[in-house]
Amino acid sequence: MTTNCDFLVIGAGVAGLRAAIELAEAGTVLVIAKDSLRESSSEYAQGGIAVALSDDDEVALHEQDTLYAGDGLCDQASVHVLVEEGPGNIQALIDWGAEFDRDGVKLAFTREGAHSRNRILHAHGDSTGQEIARSLYRKAASMPNIRFESYTAITDLLTAGTGGERRAAGAVVFDEKRNELRSVQARAVLLATGGLGRVFKETTNPDVATGDGVAMAWRAGARISNLEFVQFHPTALHVEGAPRFLLSEALRGEGATLRNKAGEAFMGRYHEMKDLAPRDVVSRAIVSEMRKTGSPHVWLDLTAKDADFIRQRFPRVSETCLHYGVDIAKEAAPVHPAAHYAMGGVWTDLEGRTSVPGLFAAGEVACTGVHGANRLASNSLLEAVVFGARAGKAMRGYPGGSGEPEPAVPISAPMISEQEIRGITWQYCGITRNRQGLETLLANLRRLVWQPVSAPSLASIELRSLCEVATLIAEAALWREESRGAHFRDDFPNKDEAFRKPSYYCR
Repeated sequence: MTTNCDFLVIGAGVAGLRAAIELAEAGTVLVIAKDSLRESSSEYAQGGIAVALSDDDEVALHEQDTLYAGDGLCDQASVHVLVEEGPGNIQALIDWGAEFDRDGVKLAFTREGAHSRNRILHAHGDSTGQEIARSLYRKAASMPNIRFESYTAITDLLTAGTGGERRAAGAVVFDEKRNELRSVQARAVLLATGGLGRVFKETTNPDVATGDGVAMAWRAGARISNLEFVQFHPTALHVEGAPRFLLSEALRGEGATLRNKAGEAFMGRYHEMKDLAPRDVVSRAIVSEMRKTGSPHVWLDLTAKDADFIRQRFPRVSETCLHYGVDIAKEAAPVHPAAHYAMGGVWTDLEGRTSVPGLFAAGEVACTGVHGANRLASNSLLEAVVFGARAGKAMRGYPGGSGEPEPAVPISAPMISEQEIRGITWQYCGITRNRQGLETLLANLRRLVWQPVSAPSLASIELRSLCEVATLIAEAALWREESRGAHFRDDFPNKDEAFRKPSYYCR
């Protein structure tokens, strides 16, 4: 079976929806989601969206803070686009019905780590991503040219053309409901597949974040960049039997304190910004305290705040913690770092174009250069909105090409369990890395036996992605013989000017 559309959008989070809205006036748009239309990393983004809109803020200050957090590797042009176009995009969201929290009639702003001003907008306390996705879906669903398909996974991109003229021409999709494969042919394709956090044992990401977009782009010959930079969020709930639920950085922005086993507030020993230090600093500090005290976690303490304020400001966090036996209004919550966000991904220019003609990318799957070596808190939702819109506009002008797509290569899957691959990646390529561990991980991955899959399943598709992405991360981490931003090598603990450049690699 073959389906035809003008534009194929893979992913129904904020970046995909924002692009689809731009595309709807130029042709038919098919938006595909691997799970339900509500299951994406966007839905779990609690803290907020950063934008220079408050009375005491400036776009130039937001730019400066972003560059500082990126630790020398941000693309300055991309950062400028992000902060300059942010306010207008936020206004569009408001016009489409996004309800951000307010103090009276004025938008309410808070602060998070490494920001010099209160510039974080939030919605319903701690459900910002969910509210932005809701307003975008409502807008997109009202446009007759946009069609949605859920529970549909991509096995591979389709390409057409010869040699260096190859272009993206659609994708092979696996319909879980019908248990069948079919082709979707399109003039242009957008990857908006989100993150890759599920490659690690400890992660705040939803189950769908298996790095499919990076893996399929790599197989199609696209350039991958900066994949060694994976941000580990310092404060994920660490309760036996509970998912690693993110405890937003906004908690620390509102005064929460990290304490060790002895009850000491320890962050002052590691950074002048204490609990609001950059995330990579906080994550390593927590690991250091855990090792010193022999504790499996540290504690995040917000009990100095009024209980009613906590429940009103953080309703989702409060309810989830309470469900797992922790009342954050009365007791400190046990926390532990977990993989949270990929700064690298599929390389794009300022318009979302990848190195493969006809293939575009936006959101976490893309590497625009905005985040450099370390993402500034709450810039991710802004990036998804701004660059999702830019990618959609650029796709409208892509002419497509002639020729039928080549048949997809049959699927093969590695002989390893998901739990095993996630465990060894966390062990050897987690918060702290070194040559011995990375080479051990790569040796294990290269010894894997891959076998053809006669009947594709979601599990086999995702396992292939996890193994390919783990290999790409480890190879990039091994190449970067320095410590910068979220990438820390204990055998090369300092920055090296020779590595003040992005990593690039393709098949």
